[in-house]
Amino acid sequence: QVQLVESGGGLVQTGGSLRLSCAASGRTFSSQAMGWFRQAPGKEREFVAAISWSGTITYYADTLKGRFTISRDNAKNTVDLQMNSLKPEDAAVYYCAAGDNIAALRRGVANYWGQGTQVTVSS
Repeated sequence: QVQLVESGGGLVQTGGSLRLSCAASGRTFSSQAMGWFRQAPGKEREFVAAISWSGTITYYADTLKGRFTISRDNAKNTVDLQMNSLKPEDAAVYYCAAGDNIAALRRGVANYWGQGTQVTVSS
């Protein structure tokens, strides 16, 4: 069992940065691939980024490469999402998720989900 709690969301101006963090509890965290998703009002939830259990492999949505960076610290049971050069279209509720592997997360298949944290980008 893994419980996920996101933090770090808030209001930022266009071009600004935010760092989201996801704190995990549970003994199986280090064996799970981790990912970030987002959902804007009226839109479907979309994949943002994922990282392997070891942290050595990362994968990003094509449109976000170069602006977002995912990382994890298995000693601290955390996974972070650094978001730079934010745009109004990045505004959404961001969710942390744990899954079997990156391929599953890319398909939206996760074993555990967090409650989400709101990111608002002002223009």
